[in-house]
Amino acid sequence: TKSRGEELKALAEAKKVVSEMTGGAEAVSYGSAASLLQVAGSSSISSSVDLAGFEAVHLIRDLARKHGSAALAQLAQRVASAMRLGAGTGAGNPFDKVKGLISDMISKLEKDAGADATKKAYCNKELSETKTKKIEKGTEIEHLSTKMDQLSAKSAQLKEEVAELMNALSQLMKAQAEMDSIRRKEHDLFVKNEADLEQGLTGVQSALKILNEYYASQDKAHSAADGSATGIVGLLEVVESDFSKGLAEASASEDSSASEHDRETRENKVEMSMKEKDVEYKTKESASLDKDVSELTSDRSGAQAELDAVLEYWARLQEQCIAKAESFSERNSRREAEIAGLKEALRVLDSETALLQRHASRRKGALRGHTIAA
Repeated sequence: TKSRGEELKALAEAKKVVSEMTGGAEAVSYGSAASLLQVAGSSSISSSVDLAGFEAVHLIRDLARKHGSAALAQLAQRVASAMRLGAGTGAGNPFDKVKGLISDMISKLEKDAGADATKKAYCNKELSETKTKKIEKGTEIEHLSTKMDQLSAKSAQLKEEVAELMNALSQLMKAQAEMDSIRRKEHDLFVKNEADLEQGLTGVQSALKILNEYYASQDKAHSAADGSATGIVGLLEVVESDFSKGLAEASASEDSSASEHDRETRENKVEMSMKEKDVEYKTKESASLDKDVSELTSDRSGAQAELDAVLEYWARLQEQCIAKAESFSERNSRREAEIAGLKEALRVLDSETALLQRHASRRKGALRGHTIAA
């Protein structure tokens, strides 16, 4: 078409200017990548092919520079090489090889993106589950520690109470022993005093009997002694009364002391029995609590080992999934931009391919018409 011819004319003029003035700048900017001059051929459509190829290479190289991608920089070089080889061999469609290279890179990037998305899903799942386990195990250890502290404190309190009870029992037994000793001494003294009083009372009573019998007889020899006899008998009767009273008081005091001792002894026995039961119960409960603490300690050790394993795995996940210079979202955005740029390069090549196919169809049609006319 006229516009295409004008484009080719402009390309020819541009080629001349570029060849004369941009050689050094081209080397600095593009290195070994294909340039418009390197891919230009001798046919009438080679300039437009060169333009499409150069544009594709330029797009890929810009992507490589923008994203710092060595793979895209290498692809740009391979595309440039393919364009040079295609232009030199005069193949029917010089873009088939190039399009294959770009399509392969798009497929690789899409595959990498899919793998990255799969890894991201895996990381999200594992991070969430591991975080939950970390919290659960931490809570479990905290609960076990609290329970252990409570049971240990209760066991220590029981042991302290047992020690106080044992001390009270010791004091009670000591008091009972002292009370028994005093009671025995009191009883021994009472037995001695009772014997003495009974013996003295018996003696006084015997003397009174003798005197009363003598002074009551009709044939006593000395009647003048009646006054003296009366005084002696009266004195003995006072002594008899004192001995009787003393014996009664001693017996009453003995009975009272014995009764009081028996009462206090019974009370002490009841109190000792209660304290001994308390000691037995508290000792047994304390031992049971100590056993529970031991089991809880074992459980906590197991939970701590599990938490340590979870924390170790959590650290690996952090390093694998989070501790990266480039995040998943950044990496995903970069790949999307690279894929979009490569598809744009394919669009450029596809557009030129369609133009080439239309030219080829026209040439075939013209050739067929010339043959028929001949």
